[in-house]
Amino acid sequence: MTKGPFSLVVGLLSLLAVTVGYGQKAFIKVIDQKSHEPVAFAHVCFEGLTSGSAKYCLTTIDGIVVNEVSEISKIAISYVGFSTYIDTIKPGQSMDIQLRPTVLNMDEVVVTAQYTPERADKSIYKVEVINARQIDQKAATNMADLLKDQSTMRVTQDGVLGTSLRIQGMSGENVKFLQDGVPLIGRLNGNFDLNQINLFNVDHVEVIEGPMSVIYGSNALAGVINIITKENKSSILNTSANFYTESVGVYNFDAAVSLNRKRHGFSIDGGRNFFGGYSPVDTSRSKTFKPRRQYFFDGYYTYTTNVVKLKIAGDYFNELLLDNGPLLGPYYETAFDNHFTTIRYSGRADASIKLPRSNFINLLGSWSGYNRLRETIYKDLTTLNENVVPQSWAQDTTTITNLIARGTFAKNNPARRFNYQAGFDISVERGTGKKIEDYEQQIGDYAAFLSVKWDPVKASHSDRVVLSIQPGVRMIYNTNYNAPLVYALSAKWNIVEPLNLRFSYSRGFRAPSIKELYLVFVDVNHNVLGNPDLKAEKSNNFNLNLNWAKEQRKVAWSMDVTGFYNFIENVILLAQTGSSLEYSYQNVSRYKSAGVQLGCSYSVYPGFKLQIGFAETGITGSVDADSAYQPFKWSTEVTVSPSYRFIKPDLTLSVYYKYSGSAPQLLFDEESLNWQWVAAYNTMDFTASKGFWNSRFRLSAGVKNIFNTTTIPSTGGGGGGHGDGGGSTNISWGRTVFLKLSFQFNKYK
Repeated sequence: MTKGPFSLVVGLLSLLAVTVGYGQKAFIKVIDQKSHEPVAFAHVCFEGLTSGSAKYCLTTIDGIVVNEVSEISKIAISYVGFSTYIDTIKPGQSMDIQLRPTVLNMDEVVVTAQYTPERADKSIYKVEVINARQIDQKAATNMADLLKDQSTMRVTQDGVLGTSLRIQGMSGENVKFLQDGVPLIGRLNGNFDLNQINLFNVDHVEVIEGPMSVIYGSNALAGVINIITKENKSSILNTSANFYTESVGVYNFDAAVSLNRKRHGFSIDGGRNFFGGYSPVDTSRSKTFKPRRQYFFDGYYTYTTNVVKLKIAGDYFNELLLDNGPLLGPYYETAFDNHFTTIRYSGRADASIKLPRSNFINLLGSWSGYNRLRETIYKDLTTLNENVVPQSWAQDTTTITNLIARGTFAKNNPARRFNYQAGFDISVERGTGKKIEDYEQQIGDYAAFLSVKWDPVKASHSDRVVLSIQPGVRMIYNTNYNAPLVYALSAKWNIVEPLNLRFSYSRGFRAPSIKELYLVFVDVNHNVLGNPDLKAEKSNNFNLNLNWAKEQRKVAWSMDVTGFYNFIENVILLAQTGSSLEYSYQNVSRYKSAGVQLGCSYSVYPGFKLQIGFAETGITGSVDADSAYQPFKWSTEVTVSPSYRFIKPDLTLSVYYKYSGSAPQLLFDEESLNWQWVAAYNTMDFTASKGFWNSRFRLSAGVKNIFNTTTIPSTGGGGGGHGDGGGSTNISWGRTVFLKLSFQFNKYK
């Protein structure tokens, strides 16, 4: 009998409180659909349907925002970890809005290999998204930190060349690295140094494992990693800063500021990273992990309307790596030191145009440069005098430039059964320097591609696509090689609503790079020669993926199973060419990799999440078509990553464990294939992250490499192009503790 009047009194008091706080204004309350708690500091955008003018604001601690629109407007509400809410609202209208948590991250919007931005679960490709929250939880500062715990990837370390990557048993040379769709250039020994790919301005990373040659051409046999940078789309002013330190001697700092003025957006950011070098037993000046200093800057300008978006961006990166030599006799007071300076820079412009009838045009142009300078210094340690060694062998500069032009025309109407994308792709790479044959070389790659998406089966009474089939073809003219017709077929079958089966087949082609063909790379640790007689790699690639995901109230499960098979003709490997540990790139007739991957996720909203990964990868090869294949050699990888988030204190605890089983690698000595094995090892990281002052400040701390894994044995083969071969492989500099402090401030009015 008392419940009704009591509820009425509470309701009247709540209404009075709202009236006092907001006068007669209409208001919107944003709540969590599952917990029914207010969503504080969610981003809200009102855009007039007639005027097109936009206003940005933020919900209060109680999840409330005032509705001050003067015309019928579109309202968009977004917050990390929730699906974006879009609707229309009238002047003076009050409403309660429930945001749906993305417990399984199925609603992440991806752009890699898509006709237009698409939800990850709707994509015909299996796209893994590593979002901003995951990057923050790991306290990752570069791409090596971010990818080393992935069950399907193996990260290796070199003191001079840095960190490199293998996916599905294939080297990083077959992985296409993109930043906002622009290919990154500047590989050493066939791989990118992942330590040079900083995450200070990264919004998220999209990963597609498997062949992407039709869409992205050369270097995409093993997959694509697309780094999507941050862009301020919601606030008038955004400022941020990060400070990171690690007990081994790492000190990083970066800061950024961005502005939005009506249709115009501006951003500039930059920072400095420093690492003092490390050796497990510090008995000399020469460090196992070389000291390095990095500077980096980038910025952008955007112009946005309802029809056109134009973005102009540029970035600059400068790294100095010190390779200090041993003391020279007889008095051990002098030494030869090598200073390696790496400079990357790029400028790019892209335009997205919406046309009537669901037609879209995307244009991209970029110019990228890469310089690597080697300077040999003769140092007197008694006087500290330094003199540049004047001989020609002691100084050199290698420069690589790349001009990219890409354009696509797409029709993407979800209501239609047929959609398509057609485009062109132009890449001109030029290399100059004393280490390059004839001082200058150039390779041009000109391509046109077409893909068609056919949805023959749709569910009745809904827009759910049951079956999608997407064939594609790429025609290539390469200035150095006769390129074959590259084609692919992908399909997605939504067997039942939570169960999807994806299949892809692709014919691949990769022309050797300028470095593989012409570059001579010799220092105290490496002796690698280019080979102008290399043949282009050709491949056949198969991928099969089964994905199941289910949400029920506050509990969510997902399971992902993938099988793959890759066959490459004329695969390029490093081969020993003489007794003096000289190495050169050589073709091996046939190479295969195959395996299975399993991923599981279990979540209890809002706090607990457990992810488990398993991968079994095998490789084999034969010297020529008449030789028998080597037996498949297999390696195992297991990852376990539990995390728990305490909502009220805004505290997240995370553990990242990985078992990397004994791994094989094929080596070639011009006559036969040999196996090199890297022993199994375990790694584990722990991080704790706490937000302060309405999450404007975030403090992260933890322990990396808890098991103190540093160097592990390797058996068989040689040094792989390394002069020191030593029967061991560097994994890490050992157990360290770290601290990261982040600050972010947004102004919405």
